[in-house]
Amino acid sequence: MLTPHLTSVETQDLGMQNWKAKLIDAYRLSTVPYRNWKFRQMVKNGRVPIYSLFYHRVANENVTPWTITEKQFERQIDWLQDNFEIVDLQECQRRISSGFNDRPTVSITFDDGYAENCEFALPLLIERRIPVCYFVSLDYVVNQKHFQHDLDLGLELPVNTIESLRSLDLSGIEIGGHTRTHLDLGKVTDPLVLADEVIIASNELSELIGRKVRYFAFPYGLYQSLNSTVFKMLKEHGFLGACSAYGGWNAIGEDAFHIERIHGDPNLERVKNWLSYDPRVEQVRTFNYNRARDAVSLPTGSAAEIFEGIDSPVTAPASLITELDTQICTPDVTT
Repeated sequence: MLTPHLTSVETQDLGMQNWKAKLIDAYRLSTVPYRNWKFRQMVKNGRVPIYSLFYHRVANENVTPWTITEKQFERQIDWLQDNFEIVDLQECQRRISSGFNDRPTVSITFDDGYAENCEFALPLLIERRIPVCYFVSLDYVVNQKHFQHDLDLGLELPVNTIESLRSLDLSGIEIGGHTRTHLDLGKVTDPLVLADEVIIASNELSELIGRKVRYFAFPYGLYQSLNSTVFKMLKEHGFLGACSAYGGWNAIGEDAFHIERIHGDPNLERVKNWLSYDPRVEQVRTFNYNRARDAVSLPTGSAAEIFEGIDSPVTAPASLITELDTQICTPDVTT
């Protein structure tokens, strides 16, 4: 077998990755006594937190900062299966809400909707009967557009088609909403844009795949990209949960609607560190959407049901109110 030739830059990057991995592992091992003590206490009190990981793209070619190779992904899944109970988002929420969990628990999610995930990652999860929630941005799958962050790297990476999403749904994979245009919702102050990107786009996706979209993930998912109004919209219209992506675990007994997620980093040592009760993860500040205030002017009239209990002098156009009344109804979440 021929050894692939690496450029000097690639060799330096690989060396840096190995060095960082050793440092991370050294840190994790140095704090093992505390972590083990902390874990025993959490088991005793039924307070073992729930983790949720998110990935974007699993592929061996054109590796980007949001790509993990097939070998790296399989190693992570192997480790997760050996050390965690892997459950779906609904079971995660049940355990969070129950006020008691004494088992290491994690869920798997994907963002964006890269077609290459259907070549290895998703078949692997389906074969092993591992549940996954797969969040997609509507315009990209409908119009087969390429993400701008890929085009900026000179790459035209394929995205899923509606047909492939239907197949994934039939295979037991939950399809979730990820806005219409992969918009940073933390920068949006127009309620009509929020309604279209989040509620109407998710309803359209539901119609296309033939099953109700029950979960939503914020693009980018950092504190500054979250929007408390969106959380309220989702809750009031029957969605089961909303996912962020700034890291942190989900504490038992806390609000289960907001699911905090950690990046499925290509570096397995980093994932092991985050998911083995790193005290720094425990200290991650939770985004409290009930207290946060967004600069959103809210519509009145029947469309204001989206923002129940919040008054606003802004009046929505009649055409949009009609569309909202037609499309934004409380879904049947039992399907």
